[in-house]
Amino acid sequence: MADSQHVESHQAVVSDLERQIRGPLIQPGDPEYDEARSVWNAIIDRRPALIVRCAGIDDVVAGVNAARTHGLSLSIKGGGHNIAGLAVCEGGLMLDMSALRGVQVDPARRVARAEPGCLLGDVDRETQAHGLAAVLGFVSATGCAGLTLGGGFGYLTRRFGWTTDNLAAIELVTADGRVVRASDSENSELFWGLCGGGGNFGVATSFEYKLHPVGPDVFAGAVAWRGEEAASVLELYRSVLTGAPRELACVASLRLAPPAPWIAKEVHGKPIVALFACYSGRLEGAERVLAPIKSFGSPVGDILQQRTYVSQQSLLDATQPKGRRYYWKSEYLRSFDPSLFTRAIEHASRIVSPHSAILFFPVDGATNELPEDHSAVGNRDAVGVLNIAAAWERATDDQRNIEWARTAWRDLRQFSTGGTYINFLTEEEGDDRTRAAYRTNYPRLAQLKAIWDPGNLFHANKNIGRASVA
Repeated sequence: MADSQHVESHQAVVSDLERQIRGPLIQPGDPEYDEARSVWNAIIDRRPALIVRCAGIDDVVAGVNAARTHGLSLSIKGGGHNIAGLAVCEGGLMLDMSALRGVQVDPARRVARAEPGCLLGDVDRETQAHGLAAVLGFVSATGCAGLTLGGGFGYLTRRFGWTTDNLAAIELVTADGRVVRASDSENSELFWGLCGGGGNFGVATSFEYKLHPVGPDVFAGAVAWRGEEAASVLELYRSVLTGAPRELACVASLRLAPPAPWIAKEVHGKPIVALFACYSGRLEGAERVLAPIKSFGSPVGDILQQRTYVSQQSLLDATQPKGRRYYWKSEYLRSFDPSLFTRAIEHASRIVSPHSAILFFPVDGATNELPEDHSAVGNRDAVGVLNIAAAWERATDDQRNIEWARTAWRDLRQFSTGGTYINFLTEEEGDDRTRAAYRTNYPRLAQLKAIWDPGNLFHANKNIGRASVA
């Protein structure tokens, strides 16, 4: 009887959706099913009962209403690049936004409107046609929606702040199926929560980004040195960033050298330290700013040069291909302490996969100038982000790689501000880590959750607990 009721309920949902949606409804056994449910991190292997490949906002509304009415778990797939695989629910309804990748740029107003399936590369290409850029992340295959809702940072963050500090508006389908607009002047408290609060309040159907004059050419690229030079290179990294203009962003990486053509063959597979730099200011001053990096030590690879901003935005893509197995641990850093680097070098020497790395990202500058409660993302006391990024190919190697990342994290988290980046939290990291990501902003987010999603329909995320509202 129970099985019969389940079949009838499933058929009712299918019938309900098929009457309302324009996009395809994908089910297990359909030719597109496995591709539609796959995400970047191959560790994630969940099977939704139904997938709606949305053709427009009406399909999103229909999906939200169906999930609420029939009591289905609901997940939303934008780019599918989240480390925890939040895009895919088990046995529920997944809204797949991958067909919605339109970008419209208003160069006069310096605003771009992006649909929820857009990848960073989609927005970069369209905005760079006008010599403008949004503040986005480091890997062009990342989905804009997830990056933005979690706060977002990239090569332009030192100049302009978090991605959400440069957001003009979000269009959202709420838990009760309404389409609302949130900005500083419309539903402003909701907008505050969306600027870092993840997918807790609804399904974002468009983003309006404030744009900045950047490119089309910048002075950027990467320089690599042998692992033996790691201590001196990281000291260079610290000193350069200490006095650097905000137009300069620089990411440091400790790893084994990949077989990249720009790195000398004799060090492939051996420890290296690399700096990925981007100077987005006037080209005339770039060589002077980057001279300390260009002239340092004995590099085994150097592609730090004038290049397009679009090419820089995809420079790290090859390090994170879809289909590998990934596990991360991350913390916001209060400083780039020399002893942090010493310990990181020790843990990098124990890397067990040629694809893993320990990374340092700068997020100081503009982020630090606004108060902690300016938006939900908070963490405005951080100068950097530590990302211990394990990556490997085979499921049989899961435990070794995960344990390497956890061991390094347990040691290095002593340098944390106490906060952590919500978008870098892995599948098993629960409420305590979510609270650590939002810190003092968490109670206000919980109040918002109670107002906008009292039934917790949107729970396939780093979920914010609901507070009682009088």
